[in-house]
Amino acid sequence: MGNFLTGAILGFREGLEAFLIVVILLRFLRRTGRTALTKSVWGGAALGAAASLVLGGALYALSRALGQMEQTAKLWESGSSLAALVFITTFIVWMIRHGSDMVGSVERGAAENLSGRGILLLSALMVAREGVEIAIFSFAGEYDLVSIFAGAAAALLLTALIYFSLVRVNLKTIFTLTLFYLILQAGFLLGYGLHEGLSALRETGVLAAGSPLLVKAFDLSGTLLDHKTGVLGLPLYVLLGWYSKPEILQFSAQYLYTGLMLWYWRRVAGKNGAAR
Repeated sequence: MGNFLTGAILGFREGLEAFLIVVILLRFLRRTGRTALTKSVWGGAALGAAASLVLGGALYALSRALGQMEQTAKLWESGSSLAALVFITTFIVWMIRHGSDMVGSVERGAAENLSGRGILLLSALMVAREGVEIAIFSFAGEYDLVSIFAGAAAALLLTALIYFSLVRVNLKTIFTLTLFYLILQAGFLLGYGLHEGLSALRETGVLAAGSPLLVKAFDLSGTLLDHKTGVLGLPLYVLLGWYSKPEILQFSAQYLYTGLMLWYWRRVAGKNGAAR
């Protein structure tokens, strides 16, 4: 259930951005009297979505193949999680720096590329960027594909309702909440990657059982805060990336990363507010 919810929120967040990009481009072309370029928006969106699906399929197949090899499974999960974290962090930083002016950013790009080919490439690149985020996050977190598509479907429905002016929603609030959630999940991904890596090194004999790197920060397994079965631990695991038996290294890295990203977000938001 926890994995499904996380995947659904991810699919919803990134799907909403991708669909809104298409809506912003269509409205911009209609407002500027360039409706003849509408087909380029749809063509680019289809191209971006196709590229994302190809990448996602390739990563999924690779993850399945290597993950089924017993001797390398944990090392692969650790390495892939930490590698994906690098890309995910760049996406989060971009969202922090530019996400508050999504409409302006898309419209400026459209104004600078007012041709069939330009709009097609712009639409393709912007939609593909969101799709690549989903593919990489799904690949690293091993989220169920059904949850990803369920979230994206909900985003498509909401976007359609917004486009036809059937509902009015505060998109800034939605993006703020979902970005906060993505930062928490990215921190959890870092902790998970380190935990699996340490476990693999212990099992292969690289690290002795008494190594300082394997010392636990605390052990709350079997209690209400157990992240797998606890009444409080399970929802905290889903919502905040809580782990009830982390190594000191895992715990420190996870929450240091999360704290630094939240601090950076607040700092950028403060600068943008002062600039206005």
